[in-house]
Amino acid sequence: MSSERSTLITARPPGLVDVLDRILDKGLVIAGDIKVSLANVELLTLQIRLLVCSIDKAEQIGLNWWRYDTNLTTRAERAEAENVELRERLSELEQEIRKLAAAGLAAAATREQDQLANDRKGTRKAKAKRRNR
Repeated sequence: MSSERSTLITARPPGLVDVLDRILDKGLVIAGDIKVSLANVELLTLQIRLLVCSIDKAEQIGLNWWRYDTNLTTRAERAEAENVELRERLSELEQEIRKLAAAGLAAAATREQDQLANDRKGTRKAKAKRRNR
């Protein structure tokens, strides 16, 4: 056999494992639109977006939805329980703010009434002084 022929035999095309390894390492994006129309009236549009990559690669590009999916992890249950607890606490704080605001308005109204009463007393005293002169 010639050396040229032996290199052709040893240089085989990449197998399925090699292709998958390369795809998972680098990532593969497939995007496309399918539109179904009848008499120039669009009846259906499908937008297809597919990303195939390894978990490490997905995390590198910021995709980690599976960490919080309630069907895939218990961490999501903890996050949901924390959300419920935070919502309850927020509701309690809002109620307290409303009570404080109402108390503040009541106190302001009381101060205003006291001021008006003091003004009236001062007016009466001034009138009494003028009469006594």
